[in-house]
Amino acid sequence: MIKESFVPARQTKRTGIHADLVIVGGGLAGSCAAITAAREGIKVVLVNDRPVLGGNASSEVRLWILGATSHMGNNNRWAREGGVVDEILVENTYRNPEGNTVIFDTVLLDKVMAEKNITLLLNTTVYEVEKSSNTEITSVTGFCSQNSTTYALSAPLFCDASGDGIVGFLSGAAFRMGAESREEFGEKFAPEKEYGELLGHSLYFYTKDTGRPVNFVPPSYALKDITEIPRYRQFKAGEDGCRLWWIEYGGRLDTVHDTETIKWELWKVVYGVWNYIKNSGGFPEADNLTLEWVGTIPGKRESRRFEGDYILRQQDVIGQAEHKDAIAYGGWALDLHPSDGVYSDKPGCMQYHAKGVYQIPFRSIYSKNISNLFLAGRIISASHVAFASTRVMATCGTVGQAAGMAAVLCARGQLKPRDMLDPRLMKQLQTALQRTGHYIPRTCSADADNLAAGALITATSELSLAELPFNGPWIPLDYAAAQMIPVNGAVPGVEIQLNAEEDTWVCIELRSSRKPFNHTPDTLLETQRIPLHKGVNDIKLSFRAYTEQPQYVFYACSGTSRYPYAVARCGLPAWYLCSTGLIKPCPITASRRPPAISA
Repeated sequence: MIKESFVPARQTKRTGIHADLVIVGGGLAGSCAAITAAREGIKVVLVNDRPVLGGNASSEVRLWILGATSHMGNNNRWAREGGVVDEILVENTYRNPEGNTVIFDTVLLDKVMAEKNITLLLNTTVYEVEKSSNTEITSVTGFCSQNSTTYALSAPLFCDASGDGIVGFLSGAAFRMGAESREEFGEKFAPEKEYGELLGHSLYFYTKDTGRPVNFVPPSYALKDITEIPRYRQFKAGEDGCRLWWIEYGGRLDTVHDTETIKWELWKVVYGVWNYIKNSGGFPEADNLTLEWVGTIPGKRESRRFEGDYILRQQDVIGQAEHKDAIAYGGWALDLHPSDGVYSDKPGCMQYHAKGVYQIPFRSIYSKNISNLFLAGRIISASHVAFASTRVMATCGTVGQAAGMAAVLCARGQLKPRDMLDPRLMKQLQTALQRTGHYIPRTCSADADNLAAGALITATSELSLAELPFNGPWIPLDYAAAQMIPVNGAVPGVEIQLNAEEDTWVCIELRSSRKPFNHTPDTLLETQRIPLHKGVNDIKLSFRAYTEQPQYVFYACSGTSRYPYAVARCGLPAWYLCSTGLIKPCPITASRRPPAISA
């Protein structure tokens, strides 16, 4: 029994923890940073203000982990992130093929708890920063509501991966919210004048079929007039979760301090939408459906962005600028949303896909003002336009891994983040990251201990495979289809098979990427116009083109060359589809098998 007499005041229990690195924020960025640093032997405290790890990918929000591959729907479909991000995704695929977000919570928690050098503090909100000078943090203070304990966390190095940048904000670091003017960085996607509107929050819901009719009585705060949502006719009874990403709100508000207001508005919309689906009479297929889950916290897209020694901008993304201090990469589109979100009469987003992945420099992942503060996640140093691409979680995770590894090298050498810009130290950082399977575009490994680089492979016999046998249905060439193959020197001849419904002709284009490290068929090398007879045609192709360095080329089949190349659409096994033109004047189908290749 505990019995205490009256006292004028009491304080909560206080605990002090000292570590080599304190990471605030347990989303994918913070988790990857913690795992990376702990595996290299330094002591890490990982602080998260939520009961689970994962941030927007957790069971509290339930957003898919997106990255450079863009759902296999853009030019970077082969650009899946490596390192710790890939490790987490592979483990989740094994344990959780159904995509259960609760199981994903356990996968990520397991990864963190497996590292003995990590002290994990969940449900702990950081609210205070102490500094030894204007430019250096000595400790942060957080409170755990579940065990009523106040934690004082000290370290020589800190990493802010908190999403809203609470450590950077409290420490006084320079930050930005909203869009820069077009004049500041010369970004064509930026507005003519700077403004404060942001990408809003989204809140998801899930449904389930009960097998019998279910009534729904909406709460009093549900949206009464669904026509306030200009796109209300797009709602479908079977759509839920991330497919309703465009249920978005808050772009004209303060996305940090107005988050609760934004959440209530999103609840209003979600319950109004469900009332419309259940009770309007227009969705009889929803009779047996009930709400299984509605989010209690919204998924945030944008708030503060902190200034590093370099601010990533649109030209870096679109132009694929090279940086000597590259430590990660992105590939998601420049993905900007209307400020009014779900209440806007504009499309839900405007996307521009670069023609390949782009580098993220180390100078963008630490504060330019606070000497011992790393940045990770969506708060890194980027313009509003560039942020529209860097903000997605798989990209945030790769940045987190880079920050974690940089912290290791700083801790070992008693260095500050900016010290890592020394070319010798930067090469050490890049090599250490590459050893973990972390890919850095166009950055060669300088690892002298990499035995694979000098290995010689021999074989006692060989099997020469001239082609893969036909093993699938014909592919209708409603849009042009192409085969991508690696080439170094002379372009080999190929054999393809086409099936025409009547006598016609086909246009065969040989394409390549303007930049040899891309996978975008944006450069036309040669064109051949070939007649076809009705039925199956075996076509032998040969081209005069020659590549000066290793790169990919594309054999593209279309019916006419009147339509210029537009954008990659989607992928099928062996074939790369792109909009080079419609097949006219009659339907043609292509074999799914890859072409036979001759020397």
